[in-house]
Amino acid sequence: MSLSDGVIIQMPFRTVCITNRCKLEYSLNYLVYRGDEEKRIHLSEINTIIIQSTGVAITTALLSELVERKIKVIFCDAKMNPQSELIPYYGSHNTSDRIKEQVNWAFESLDLVWKDIIQQKIFMQSKVLKAFDHIESALLLEEYLNNILPGDTTNREGHAAKVYFNSAFGKEFNRAKPLPENAYLNYGYSILLSAFNREIVSHGYLTQIGIHHKNEYNHFNLSCDMMEPFRPIVDHIVLSGILDESQFKHILNQLLNSNVVFQERAMSLDSAIHLYVQNVFSAILNSNPKLVHYITSYELPVYENHPNV
Repeated sequence: MSLSDGVIIQMPFRTVCITNRCKLEYSLNYLVYRGDEEKRIHLSEINTIIIQSTGVAITTALLSELVERKIKVIFCDAKMNPQSELIPYYGSHNTSDRIKEQVNWAFESLDLVWKDIIQQKIFMQSKVLKAFDHIESALLLEEYLNNILPGDTTNREGHAAKVYFNSAFGKEFNRAKPLPENAYLNYGYSILLSAFNREIVSHGYLTQIGIHHKNEYNHFNLSCDMMEPFRPIVDHIVLSGILDESQFKHILNQLLNSNVVFQERAMSLDSAIHLYVQNVFSAILNSNPKLVHYITSYELPVYENHPNV
């Protein structure tokens, strides 16, 4: 649904993309768009705002209200690629206790949960390969599932990644190269990362302190850990074939609203992430990875028919 040339809302009124020069303001529970014409969107209808134009002016009153309502805001650079996001300092009334708890997480518990996360990531990768008839490689990944140790000390994740990307994108593909596929993957991963950042902060934890990722220069180690099983969904979209960059971004902007099955219930991907993050925290605190549940099926946001798993 298009409100104007500069504002696009993906049904069901959850993701708002700002594509043109404008001013964004807050008034009486509404996001007010002032461009060639004025448009208003009630904040209760918004889950995510993606600001794709560097010509957008936004008031601090609106930014404060968006943080208060836990609405994700993603800012893009001059090339319209995600560059930063808006997140609050404190997401919970008991943040101090949660941080103390986090820095004292038991290593044994973290290793068990990380093993479970990697098993699910590799399983999802095998499903993507099967969807595109890379059966032999998919079966090889499934063999890895039985050989993953706590903490993935034998790096099955790395071995699986090599098989997976070589099969899915070709042997010449490299995640470090400036390829269109990498730009698309990074765009989708950034949207996922934003969703996980919001959920982690809302529970009072720090995104910097991870389960497995421990890069001192990465502000989102924990988010990167938790999102691993969800990355193959973005991969699947990219592999499905996009006609042009604008269509690709339109599809990825709908990512969090796509339909999934989680804990035997149909819901949006964003809702599944919310429940999944709660599961992971419970699993860590109880040293029980069985408390973590994962997506069992999903539908891709599309312009045209794509294979689903």
